[in-house]
Amino acid sequence: MRRFSLWLRGKPFVADSLLACALFLMDAIVFVGSATDVQWPLFVLVAVAVSAPVAWRRRHPRTVSGAVLIVSILSVLTGHAVGDTTSLHPSLLALPIMLYTLVAYVGRRDGAIYLVAVAIDGVVSLVFLDQDPFTSILFTVLMYALAWLAAEFLGARRAYDEAVEARLAVAEYDRDRRAEDAVAMERTRIARELHDVIAHGVSVMVVQADGASYAIRKDPERAEQAVANISATGRAALAELRRTVALLRTNPHADDMPMYGTAGLAKVVDMMSRAGLNVELEQTGNLDDISPAISLGVHRLVQESLTNVLRHGGHAPKASVSVVRRDEDVLVEILNSGVGAQPIAVEGTGNGLLGMRERVAVLQGTLEAGRISDGRWRVRAELPLE
Repeated sequence: MRRFSLWLRGKPFVADSLLACALFLMDAIVFVGSATDVQWPLFVLVAVAVSAPVAWRRRHPRTVSGAVLIVSILSVLTGHAVGDTTSLHPSLLALPIMLYTLVAYVGRRDGAIYLVAVAIDGVVSLVFLDQDPFTSILFTVLMYALAWLAAEFLGARRAYDEAVEARLAVAEYDRDRRAEDAVAMERTRIARELHDVIAHGVSVMVVQADGASYAIRKDPERAEQAVANISATGRAALAELRRTVALLRTNPHADDMPMYGTAGLAKVVDMMSRAGLNVELEQTGNLDDISPAISLGVHRLVQESLTNVLRHGGHAPKASVSVVRRDEDVLVEILNSGVGAQPIAVEGTGNGLLGMRERVAVLQGTLEAGRISDGRWRVRAELPLE
């Protein structure tokens, strides 16, 4: 059952379809067990019209709730017109189900409006059907109160789960970014050591070769020793060179970089929005056919800047992102628009801005990062297309 429940959680339409079938089956059981003379065509029509739309309740909650409510009112009026005022439709449990759906997936305002409309439907049922007013009102109030409370509880739980998931995604990106920074620093150190190894080794070999050329006739032993030193130094430098080059071979080629483009930027903005950052994204021009290196550079600039805004932007951080493809370059501008927010003291390594500058420098672009006249923080980069 747990495995089946987890499977249904990932397929909401299948779960809602099963719920609609269950509502119709309840009506069928009541119809079969009814001892009164029921207008069966009307009964079946109402059962289908009420239960079938429930299958689409999470895809189109407003439309389905309105359809169920209209069918409920029409069933009462039609039953009164044909003289059938005693038919009970358990499928009308779809009304509190749709109240739950509106509150949980749309909002309290739509749920409140729907609740008023349901109250009107209840008044119509009391007027035209043979029902005990006290029992009917008490049952209705309890049923809809339970639906509202369940929606509040489960909606809050779902929002909490989404927020935790978004925060984990941001934390995972931050962890990956720190790992990338560590790798970049290590590669810089390896490159520095490679230069030292080659410069030192070649210098020693040149000096020893010059000495051997002078001593080869007058002092063969010294010349032989110098040649031995050249051989040993060359072997050591060659071994160090091979080790360092083997490490540097993990650097990906520019042609192997993935194309991020508009979909990648939208995914980053969505992830940050779910994490609590209010982001406005504006993309102008065709950003999907630029070179992989430029596309990756734009993606990383936006990702790094929004992460910094989220970490240092205060209680309610806001940011606006503008990516514009021009004739000769791509303009990327990220603006922290949360003016007046109290910054949160978050420890940082300072490698984020340094990494952005290095990435833009590799792409032969320009980067401006700092506060502007109104106190907001702006990151502005121009990356040439060629």
